[in-house]
Amino acid sequence: MNSISMPPLALETLKAEIRARRDEFQTLRHIPKDIVRGFQQVGIYRAFVPTRFGGDARSPADFCRMVEDIASADASAGWVASFGVSATYLAALPPETYAAIYGRDPDTVFAGAMFPPQPARRVPGGLEVRGRWPWGSGVMGASIVGAGIRIDGETSALPRTAIMPRDSVIVDETWDTVGLRATGSHDIVAEGVVVPEDWTFIRGGKPQQDDAIFRYPAMALAAQVLAVVGLGAARAALDWLRQDALARSSITGAPSPAARAYVQIDLARAEGLLAGARAAFYDAINDGWHQMQTAGEVDPATHIRLRHTASKAAQDAAEAARLAFVLGGSEAMATGHPLGRNMIDAACVAQHAFIGAGSWQAAGAALFGQQTPPGYP
Repeated sequence: MNSISMPPLALETLKAEIRARRDEFQTLRHIPKDIVRGFQQVGIYRAFVPTRFGGDARSPADFCRMVEDIASADASAGWVASFGVSATYLAALPPETYAAIYGRDPDTVFAGAMFPPQPARRVPGGLEVRGRWPWGSGVMGASIVGAGIRIDGETSALPRTAIMPRDSVIVDETWDTVGLRATGSHDIVAEGVVVPEDWTFIRGGKPQQDDAIFRYPAMALAAQVLAVVGLGAARAALDWLRQDALARSSITGAPSPAARAYVQIDLARAEGLLAGARAAFYDAINDGWHQMQTAGEVDPATHIRLRHTASKAAQDAAEAARLAFVLGGSEAMATGHPLGRNMIDAACVAQHAFIGAGSWQAAGAALFGQQTPPGYP
């Protein structure tokens, strides 16, 4: 079923299922396949696929709101859902290869691990791919996987990625973390998989199709879909705090948390941080998309702003979730407490290289017109 025609209740039903099973996900250390099928049903993986392949051709803001919504139920689920963005950067594949993937199934689930790029040698039939790649988020539910490779003589500063069937690689279940624990970001291992050269592409390279979404800045969008996971986690933390504070009375006779001045002050601070970051984020993404639709490209200043506001969203969301944890008092220290889990998940989102502390320096360099790292903005 096309996700645009699905009733809004479908996503709410999926979120309720995710909330009810969060502890199961933590134990598994990945999002199970039935939830991934739920993502397919609500249109996560077909969101950016052109309608000519049976996709929904949604806007970046629409997709980010979907991921943010899922992340408010569980950050790891939101993180895995965010890789529905893959349909955009796979547009750097030859058009025939893209059509072979999404023309067969617009709900194709892709997971990738780019670094460190491993040497690949030319053999009859294509490129022989060998190596190990960590950080394969979502690989447990994927049908195709990508891995970063190097080919002798290639000079691109951005990594080349080889696309392989999921059943042609080994998943070494190494992922064991305190935050984003259920993302299943295990190691991907290839032992001599031969990949046709037209099933490889430059990650962040020029798209081979002309749809507006494929001309929207790919690396900016990759940062944005991760940043909103932090927004969702912070939203969940503040909502939980407010509901708990209103419902709870002190056993010592002190005012309920909702009546305490310091709780009121810091809740307002946290809400202000989150609202400001979210407003700046969606204002930039909407401006960028409007430029794509009217001018055919995003201007340089807005391009920088797309990356800058993604960093702000991630960093401010992490701080808002931290404030919520502090306001939760000693009870929030318990293992598995919603405030602790959301704080750590939001902090882990803000650790990602695309939106972490180092991205402030890249943004500042771009604002001054100075040299920026490869792929920025």
